[in-house]
Amino acid sequence: MANEQLPPASNGTSNLVDVLEKVLDKGVVIAGDIRVGIGDVELLSIKIRLIVASVDKAKEIGLDWWETDPYLTSRATEFAKKRDDENEALQKRVEELENKLNESNKTQLEISSSDKQRDGEDKHE
Repeated sequence: MANEQLPPASNGTSNLVDVLEKVLDKGVVIAGDIRVGIGDVELLSIKIRLIVASVDKAKEIGLDWWETDPYLTSRATEFAKKRDDENEALQKRVEELENKLNESNKTQLEISSSDKQRDGEDKHE
């Protein structure tokens, strides 16, 4: 990719289009921090993270937040409902598993306790 060169263009506009097409196809990440301070006292700190890519490329790398943002899509309520339903089902499943585990532990304690009582009775005889 480092050795790749853009094809020569007859004018600046088509060259710009080629560059933009390549950027959108591959994606570009720009990251930086801005700090404003006086002496050793930091007054303001801004972290800038910018990704420029096509929608397809963004989805490919896992960036699809706009699909679930209620300000950007009406489908966001569908996603939120689905997420809430999944969370509720998972919470019920965890609760069921905890109950089974508690019952199992209780049974093990009862068995262990009765074994100790029998062992104590055997020693007294």
